[in-house]
Amino acid sequence: MAGHDGRLRCAWCTVTKDYEAYHDREWGFPVSSDQRLFEKLCLEGFQAGLSWRTILRKREAFREAFHGFDPERVARFGEQDVERLLQNAAIIRHRGKIEATINNARRMLELVEKESSLAAFIWQFEPERLPEPEIVSETAASRALSKELKKRGWKFVGPTTVYAFMQAMGLVNDHAPDCAMREKAEAARAAFSVPER
Repeated sequence: MAGHDGRLRCAWCTVTKDYEAYHDREWGFPVSSDQRLFEKLCLEGFQAGLSWRTILRKREAFREAFHGFDPERVARFGEQDVERLLQNAAIIRHRGKIEATINNARRMLELVEKESSLAAFIWQFEPERLPEPEIVSETAASRALSKELKKRGWKFVGPTTVYAFMQAMGLVNDHAPDCAMREKAEAARAAFSVPER
């Protein structure tokens, strides 16, 4: 569909300018920053059962509440922090998701110790590039990554959540064939160096 400037984009992003900006600047472009990857995995977990628009509008509040998703700081959160976050109306106040974020910060530190970086671990699961986007909610690659994360003790990382993460972080390019950003995302991936283990 045409966006506010008349350029064709993925239909989902034309609902609101918030979505359009996120779609044009972030969604589908490759990421190698451990902190950004960790943040996105956490936010996708918070999004389960909700719209991404809700999370996107609360993203800055989440960043403030979780110290920029610095895993070392979040890993030190205790029960008092959980209770504090449950009182924070600017974020999603779901005990299970808050506790999962703290747990996942601890699991990330363990993973980095073994794998050198979260990015190096995640990018091992990049599937073969497809000429057309897949209209699916999970794939063999997202199931494999989900399974491996769960085996390592991560929470709220089911295959559908993980696939949304893979789409957003550029492991797959699911921009529509006529979307103005599809070629840009593909060019960004071509110029991207996959993090090494």
